[in-house]
Amino acid sequence: MRSRLYIIMTILRRQIALPTDHGSWVFLFSPLLIGLFAGRQWGAVTWFVVLGALSGFLIRQPISVAVKVYSGRRGRQDLPGAAFWGALYGVCGAAAVAGLVWQGAGFILMLAVPALPVFLWHLWLISRREERRQPGIEIVATGVLALAAPAAYWAARGGVELAAGGWLFLLTWLQSAASIVYAYARLEQRELKIMPATPEKLRIGRRALVYTSANLLLTVTAGLLGWLPAWIFMAFAVQWLETIWGTLNPAVRAKPVAIGTRQLVVSILFTVVFIIFWRYP
Repeated sequence: MRSRLYIIMTILRRQIALPTDHGSWVFLFSPLLIGLFAGRQWGAVTWFVVLGALSGFLIRQPISVAVKVYSGRRGRQDLPGAAFWGALYGVCGAAAVAGLVWQGAGFILMLAVPALPVFLWHLWLISRREERRQPGIEIVATGVLALAAPAAYWAARGGVELAAGGWLFLLTWLQSAASIVYAYARLEQRELKIMPATPEKLRIGRRALVYTSANLLLTVTAGLLGWLPAWIFMAFAVQWLETIWGTLNPAVRAKPVAIGTRQLVVSILFTVVFIIFWRYP
């Protein structure tokens, strides 16, 4: 009886069922919400896309736990929970795939293809204890999550629209990449003992400033050329202004939760402003 109760308690552990890197949620929900609202109409296909995106996002946690168990990083007592949640998310993902095929929207599944090699790369790093502080793979991984934007958009529109879907993917990925680079800059600032001089502030924030400035310049230029909605740059201006502020006001000895909360607020503002100004021809 005690053994069964222990297994049940293990299965219900949040660290096995849900991603522990809380900031990753926004990298899924921001593109997903942008794609949903850009499409302007929701139907059965849309909800299958949502189910599939959530299942694919959530399943990496129990599988990662299982890899840690087999690589000796966690005890075997975590395996039942990893198996339970992995199976549950797998069934939900399979139901989403079947639903898309049933609704004649199997073409959306091609957007899931890039996820497999990226996920395998992530699991390989986990097996080698090298998954932490890897901005490169984090940026690539957010590119996979950004595919939720065209998936939701195509589901709403009932077919592949390469131009609009491509822009939605690119823009949401660029914003996510800039967010990651900026977060690493803020974490580097956090390690400072005293407030640095301006040249040091700019050195730490240089890469983030380059990313956000390039994003802003791209959207302003594309808007002027008529490739994008004229005011879509306002969404990227939010992140650009935050990066300037954060560069000049280092997060010296700030708590990680404070940095993460501010990042979340900025990402929410970006998502809302993007949805307001997205009016693709």
